[in-house]
Amino acid sequence: MRYPLQPALPAHLPASSGPRRGMPEWIRASVAAIAIAALAPSPVLAEEIPLAEAVVLAELNDTDGDLGFHALIDGEGWKRLKIVDPSKRVILDVMNKGRLAKQGLTELFFESAEPGFDELTAEEFFERFPEGEYEIEAVGIEGDTLEGEALFTHVMPAPANITSPVSDCETPIELGAGVDLVIAWDAVTTSHPTIGTSDPGIVITGYEVTVEREEPEPVLVYRVDLPADATTLTVPAAFMALGTAFKFAVLSREASGNQTSVESCVDVAED
Repeated sequence: MRYPLQPALPAHLPASSGPRRGMPEWIRASVAAIAIAALAPSPVLAEEIPLAEAVVLAELNDTDGDLGFHALIDGEGWKRLKIVDPSKRVILDVMNKGRLAKQGLTELFFESAEPGFDELTAEEFFERFPEGEYEIEAVGIEGDTLEGEALFTHVMPAPANITSPVSDCETPIELGAGVDLVIAWDAVTTSHPTIGTSDPGIVITGYEVTVEREEPEPVLVYRVDLPADATTLTVPAAFMALGTAFKFAVLSREASGNQTSVESCVDVAED
């Protein structure tokens, strides 16, 4: 068997005076290094864990004329989280610090600011937040990767047409003392006629009705989630007796999570 020639020694180093039997020393060292590397354990890749919930959505206040970007993310504990839009731009980067990084976060919900359409038009809002898959990437407490994808669309539900009470916040009607507030609306079956993308196949998944006491302070809130076939809600007189001025909203929600609310107001006569 022939071995490659041993590299020539620099002129200032003396050649070995010992016997040169068998495999040269530099080849023995190379073989040993390869053997050690082969016995070393292979690196373990961090586990990828799906997020339990990953939702991004648009909320339209049809009464005030504004849009906001919302997100709801839930999963195992994490110390850093990013949201990447369909153009691969990072739009959110949250990092826990100190003790909170060790403890980790699990659930994150946020709402963006909602400037009026006189400041940011609906077209500008949807250009800022394009349709498509939004990637949510997080680093777990132990270094694992948490991932989720959320589909964002520009399909907005039409505003619910409130049929009872027929009122508004400029000249609210007055309920009698000790009377239930019955809120009724027509079922929403279409996408918004002027805002967002039209979709004849829109699917309404439910409604949310919120009643807020505005006077006297502090604010009290009565909120109910309702199924898609609901068109009425009765707010008990016991709650209405707690104040003299109330604002209420009917919010319709479609399959991707986008939602549209419409608001009105009522007053309550004092005893």
